[in-house]
Amino acid sequence: MYGSARFAILLLLLLLCLCNPVLSDKKHVSIKNRLRFGRNMTLHCQSKDDDLGEQNVADGDEFGWDFSVNVVGTTLFYCDLGWESIEQYPFVAYSFQRDFVRCNTGCAWLISVEGIYGLNGQTGLWEFIYHWPN
Repeated sequence: MYGSARFAILLLLLLLCLCNPVLSDKKHVSIKNRLRFGRNMTLHCQSKDDDLGEQNVADGDEFGWDFSVNVVGTTLFYCDLGWESIEQYPFVAYSFQRDFVRCNTGCAWLISVEGIYGLNGQTGLWEFIYHWPN
């Protein structure tokens, strides 16, 4: 009896995973350096499970990565960003709760001297999301 019940539960979980787009959805995050005038930035992004290392991103370049959201919908990637005017600025690059719908398949960020813009995948418009500290 226990073996068939376990099999039924495993089969149900497998079907949920295959049918639920949240569990198999691939995402891409891209962070673009648009500081201009040759300003490089440093970027260190990570999640609870993955450390993407420190990156030096030249003016006009970008850094990106691909991942799958986790089963429970708690995927979170956060970054520390620095450039000549900002020593270290932490920001959330992907949060399932905030970005699952807004980012569709990708989350694009644009780093400028004014602050950080995020691309809204639903509207196609860049939205001002993070201000630099005074």
